[in-house]
Amino acid sequence: MLQQENEGGPVRNVALFSALLLLGLLGAQWLPLLLGTSYALARHGVVALTMISLAFIMIHVGYEFELDRSNLRRYGWDYVVAFGGAFLPWLFVTLYFVYAMLPPEAWASWATWKESLLVGRFASPTATGVLFSMLAAAGLSATWVYRKARVLVIFDDLDTVLLLVPLQTLIVGWAWQLGIAAVLMIGLLATAYVWMHRVSVPIYWPWIATYAAVITGVCELIEFGSRTIDQNAPIHVDVLLPAFVLGCLMKRPQGSDPHPDDAREGHQEGPESAGEQRASTIVAATFMLLVGLSMPPIFGDFSTDRAAESAVARPTVTFSQPALEWGALVVHVLLVTALANLGKMVPALCYRRETHWRERLALAIAMWPRGEVGAGILVISLSYGIGGPVLTVAMLSLALNLLLTGLFILVVKRLVQASAVDDKVEGKYATAR
Repeated sequence: MLQQENEGGPVRNVALFSALLLLGLLGAQWLPLLLGTSYALARHGVVALTMISLAFIMIHVGYEFELDRSNLRRYGWDYVVAFGGAFLPWLFVTLYFVYAMLPPEAWASWATWKESLLVGRFASPTATGVLFSMLAAAGLSATWVYRKARVLVIFDDLDTVLLLVPLQTLIVGWAWQLGIAAVLMIGLLATAYVWMHRVSVPIYWPWIATYAAVITGVCELIEFGSRTIDQNAPIHVDVLLPAFVLGCLMKRPQGSDPHPDDAREGHQEGPESAGEQRASTIVAATFMLLVGLSMPPIFGDFSTDRAAESAVARPTVTFSQPALEWGALVVHVLLVTALANLGKMVPALCYRRETHWRERLALAIAMWPRGEVGAGILVISLSYGIGGPVLTVAMLSLALNLLLTGLFILVVKRLVQASAVDDKVEGKYATAR
């Protein structure tokens, strides 16, 4: 009974965040009907606020990030695991799109593979902001799963963003603008490595909000400016990496413990004072609502509605496919979701020397949620004229995973708790012997 009472807070927190996600997704379906021609402008505002909230969260993630320079080889292995967890979902989903959703006469077409490879990449990146906020709400901030997820998710999303450069090159050909994005990301990582927690700047939430807004604005200006040069090859810099790097650069108060309250239920990343934690929780909750609102409409053929915005004025293989019946659409969405999550199980097969199998399984399931970065890939796909049933299934699969995030996190919590119980039992058994 006591255990159930203690669990009530985290369960309520996860339920609240899940409800906000659902409310946002429902709002995304009604906004086009309510706002009409003003919807496009409103959606741009929602997306901007979503990115500012994500940047706020990621600055705090970087602020609490620890780099063990004496054991850099471990990070090499972490990158291999993260790469596997990003590559396999991409591979499984791409093969499914080609062989299960497109006609046999399209299988040998290079255009088919280019388009499917770009859309299929939505299955790779984990929903970084959503994951960290949900794990914290579930009271898991002090666990091995949280610490390892913090590393894997950064590598996972970094790998996805970097791979967008060659994928976009396949669609539009080589452009120097695409190379600049890769150089910027590598430069940011090098800066974080050299100046880790050495830069003295204000670290409190009004300043963090300001930094987040500036980062978002700069990223948007870079993309907007590059589009004026070449509409087909914009320089896309996601706010996730610059925000994380800024957090890594921030110097902590001298002599402070960077993780004094990680074990506290509902702890969010960032400074531990009550006011800072309250602000972080409000931003995390707002982010959940905004993530749902920022999703493109998932009911109806939204790819057709957005076709006019395509930067590539030519027919594509995916866009030319006929619409699916609802029954077939549901089956495809469920199968694509299952394949994408199956590919994310790589961490469950690794780290055998570090922890119990239940925690490894919990880590793999923690990587299942998809969100802002995956949605960004689908929006990029739309801009190149890619659409039809393939994109509709991808969008619905992403939305389904997003809705199930709360359930995934509760499963993770149960597995972590069961692992802790097993450790205690094994410890008592070893003591008795």
